[in-house]
Amino acid sequence: MSRGKFITFEGGEGVGKTTNVAFVENYFQARKISLVVTREPGGTPLAEKLRTLLLSKKSEAISEEAELLLMFAARAQHIKHVIEPALARGDWVICDRFTDATYAYQGGGRNMKISTIEGLENLVQGNLRPDLTLLLDAPVKIGMERAGKRGAFDRFESETVQFFENVRRAYLLQVELHPQRIKLIKANQPLADVQQAIINVLSPLLR
Repeated sequence: MSRGKFITFEGGEGVGKTTNVAFVENYFQARKISLVVTREPGGTPLAEKLRTLLLSKKSEAISEEAELLLMFAARAQHIKHVIEPALARGDWVICDRFTDATYAYQGGGRNMKISTIEGLENLVQGNLRPDLTLLLDAPVKIGMERAGKRGAFDRFESETVQFFENVRRAYLLQVELHPQRIKLIKANQPLADVQQAIINVLSPLLR
């Protein structure tokens, strides 16, 4: 049995990840591809509890170092109990955020050392990397306006505009560093155009 493909969606707040993950899920199901759809932080009972801690504004103040370690603790569980087993049995995995988000949010947003993130990435993931990453990108102002329509902000969504500018800059740097894996999708265009761009990127994987 051939190993499944690992596809991740990335982007800041309000860029349409949830909508487009659902679109790709339907797209693959229509083509009879067995898949698992998951998210980070989260994906397992323990990782979901860590997600709640990380996103809650009611938690005690979380240090930058603790935040980074909690992200990778959740990721370790997620990889061992969901992602790797699915890929090994031939399922495709679609994940709403993965380690590129850590480089963007904890690296760019929190100014954590990239070498520290790289060390944890290698420890937790070994050789596991996505086969394809779709980075949905939009100007921060547009993304935050969209996110504001969803209701109350979580701990990350409540950050400053400058924080999200730094996050966006770090995401775009990841595209420069990994152009073969990460494909930039302009998310501030009509949804039909966004989804056509996504199909254009996904098509080579289906051949």
